[in-house]
Amino acid sequence: MLVVERLSHTFRNGNEYTSVLQDIDFHIKKGEIVALLGSSGSGKSTLLNLMAGLMKPTEGSIRIAGKAIETMNENKLAEFRRVHIGFIFQSYELIPHLTVRENIELPLVFQGISSKVRKDRALELLQQVGISGKSELFPSQLSGGQQQRVSIARSLITMPTVVFADEPTGNLDTKTETEIIDLLIGLNEQFGLTFVIVTHEHEVAKRTQRILQLKDGYLIDGNSKAGDED
Repeated sequence: MLVVERLSHTFRNGNEYTSVLQDIDFHIKKGEIVALLGSSGSGKSTLLNLMAGLMKPTEGSIRIAGKAIETMNENKLAEFRRVHIGFIFQSYELIPHLTVRENIELPLVFQGISSKVRKDRALELLQQVGISGKSELFPSQLSGGQQQRVSIARSLITMPTVVFADEPTGNLDTKTETEIIDLLIGLNEQFGLTFVIVTHEHEVAKRTQRILQLKDGYLIDGNSKAGDED
């Protein structure tokens, strides 16, 4: 479902070149929940941006749902992301002047979906992420964990091919972190959704089905199962 082959990336600053990813290869199957684990500077954020089509790789290929995204122009990439890719952010990225329901509906607005369908789908997702009574509140009226649940619901509103979660528990306390990871695992099991969770926390990574570990721009382990690192 998601295939990365011979992927390398180099940043240029004037006449200087900095290599951040080297010869990365891995496959992620439909319905997997996978951790992309690495410390700061490992290259995981760059890899996430490449997989999400926010940057083009220096070398190599990224295929999602059979489409080579590195060959797409910006317009095609934007349309592809709207349909196939969901995002969950560490800082939630909710729009403060929109209600919870309106924030969740937003991706469907850009797809031209009717207001009734948008509302019904948003309310259904709010129930599935455990905050069904919060639809008409604003983000500032929610706790951090509740805001992240809204972000998760928004990422699922289009039923994307893959959801990228960028340090989704980075701003949360330990108890809430556990609740959010439990929620992602439950959604994965219930709907067969594919998740790639980017994290520097080994405890988060161990909750997933498989760990892709980066170090200094290299994939040093792409086959670890949950619990293998104990």
